[in-house]
Amino acid sequence: MMGFFKDCCRGLVLCICLGFYLTLRCFANEVNAYQSAKLAVNASSAGQPIPDTLFGIFFEEINHAGAGGLWAELVSNRGFEAGGPNTPSNIDPWSIIGGESYLDVLTERASCFNRNMVALRMDVFCDSSGANICPQEGVGVYNPGFWGMNIEKGKTYKVVFYVKSSGSLNLSVSFTGSSGMPILATAKVIASASDVSDWSKMEVLLDAQDTDHNSRLQLTTTQKGVIWLDQVSAMPLDTYKGHGFRTDLVEMLVEIKPRFIRFPGGCFVEGEWLRNAFRWKETVGPWEERPGHFGDVWMYWTDDGLGHFEFLQLAEDLGAAPVWVFNNGISHNDQIATSSVLPFVQEALDGIEFARGSINSKWGALRASMGHPEPFDLRYVAVGNEDCGKKNYLGNYLKFYSAIKQAYPDIQIISNCDGSSQPLDHPADFYDYHVYTSANDMFSRNHRFDKTSRRGPKAFVSEYAVTGKDAGGGSLLAALAEAAFLLGIEKNSDVVSMASYAPLFVNSNDRRWNPDAIVFNSSHLYGTPSYWMQRFFTESSGSTLLETTLQAISYNALVASAILWKNSEDDKSYIRIKVVNFGSSSVKLNISIIGLDPNSLSGLSKTVLTSSHVTDENSFAQPNKVAPLKTPLEVAGNDVVFELSPYSFTSIDLLKQSSSLGFTGSDSSRSSI
Repeated sequence: MMGFFKDCCRGLVLCICLGFYLTLRCFANEVNAYQSAKLAVNASSAGQPIPDTLFGIFFEEINHAGAGGLWAELVSNRGFEAGGPNTPSNIDPWSIIGGESYLDVLTERASCFNRNMVALRMDVFCDSSGANICPQEGVGVYNPGFWGMNIEKGKTYKVVFYVKSSGSLNLSVSFTGSSGMPILATAKVIASASDVSDWSKMEVLLDAQDTDHNSRLQLTTTQKGVIWLDQVSAMPLDTYKGHGFRTDLVEMLVEIKPRFIRFPGGCFVEGEWLRNAFRWKETVGPWEERPGHFGDVWMYWTDDGLGHFEFLQLAEDLGAAPVWVFNNGISHNDQIATSSVLPFVQEALDGIEFARGSINSKWGALRASMGHPEPFDLRYVAVGNEDCGKKNYLGNYLKFYSAIKQAYPDIQIISNCDGSSQPLDHPADFYDYHVYTSANDMFSRNHRFDKTSRRGPKAFVSEYAVTGKDAGGGSLLAALAEAAFLLGIEKNSDVVSMASYAPLFVNSNDRRWNPDAIVFNSSHLYGTPSYWMQRFFTESSGSTLLETTLQAISYNALVASAILWKNSEDDKSYIRIKVVNFGSSSVKLNISIIGLDPNSLSGLSKTVLTSSHVTDENSFAQPNKVAPLKTPLEVAGNDVVFELSPYSFTSIDLLKQSSSLGFTGSDSSRSSI
């Protein structure tokens, strides 16, 4: 028995030792899988000032971003012009209420507006009495808007339309459900025959009694006769600052705190053919008189309610510098010879005069008549979009450059040609740089401008995004690669003065391009991870770049930067450290702040953008599945140690309590994420 007991004891000891050994091996493997890195932030020098304009936004009329999106007009094809100036015209998405025995609907060139002559004619055969009695709900037409109108209980909507009638008028104007029921709001428009024998403008305010995100506007009658309709508009009264913009979408832009807005495109400016290019003079003046046009690049009609004036107004409302992109006589398929481009040059000069001219100038007077007597602060213009290398671009560009500089020497002119690798062969204040690529390639481009010449024009990265399978509909992976790219731009902001993501908006019912920063439908919206990524850079413009040194042995998936910024709200200075971990391993990061007194910093917060899977996306059902998580941060002394999650973007905000570090940038007047 004793021998057996000794053997068992020896076996037990051996098992314990073996188990302990295996435990140590597993722990060692875990330690080896856990990466470590050091980041030194040099706060002993003045740092490098970052341009006030570094991060902004780029709006293009794509994906129904404006028509059916940012511009709050609810009616689609409000002037019945979508089929062009000839008749019969395409009235889609307008539809008829009532059968052929009750009414006939067609289009005529009968409008009172010279630039958009098409109007709708309704011949009503039924009546309130007699042999052919109209249905109780009436007959007429309805418009579903842009995939349904969002009508909300308690809100007021202004409906405007022009009408002419062969006799007296008794018209019901209503918001209803998508099938015509229930009635959400309604009003009667009654007029004598003499009052509507010629075109008359009618306005009604409709107070919604219920909510329906997929409603429609309908105009109906139960009275026999002929009625002509034109320029039917419906707008909510609660637009952003009363200027016609959809409030919730603009508020998403406000949160990005853009320092500039580039508009109105993109390819939208060029057109597939010049006849369909965006021409600013067709988009100003009273909205009823704007002819609208077919955007043949993205293949849909725009009424141009969102025009040159409105873009300038939006920039002002956002506190952002307007960057106007105009057509330089070149489309995707045709172009104007340099010898014949002067009318386009004059159009650009007139567009600048509209923005900046005095009220005594021709175009400045038009701006004033639209309610803005003070000039807009237009300082940047881009001559075309992605046209470098086309036959007539250089010759045309030089014509624009010379004329604009002579008339407006302070205007900063942006060339389409990329000067990041070799000098431009023509004068410019900025050169344009666009990049759409894979996540790995975008990540690697954080060094793209390290060796760019510091002499000559500055870079304007006006379009960047991860696209393709890495991006999906807007993935965490894409956002992290873009964040690394922006950190590289931040560190090279002595040569890169502006950067903006593209595209900005997408109506989920009309995805012409994927992915996009903000996704919406008639009533809901969410930001993609790329939108949230941009929120980390809200304080960068106008701040001070601090020198950083990153040491990560055998781990090349980290990119970091540090800035010093001042908040005018509390008159205090903050250090923001941003780090992208583009790898699958957690990282223990030790941050040392050099050049400050040991007790000059206090912890404020840590904000992390990550998710359980690198391909995760947001959606209407889960709008914040991938969104920043902010937590308090405690700091002891000038060393900070914390863990970087795999595939994450982390921001550390520290309050600098002493005055030992100077601030060289401008006052950002902004608050943290």
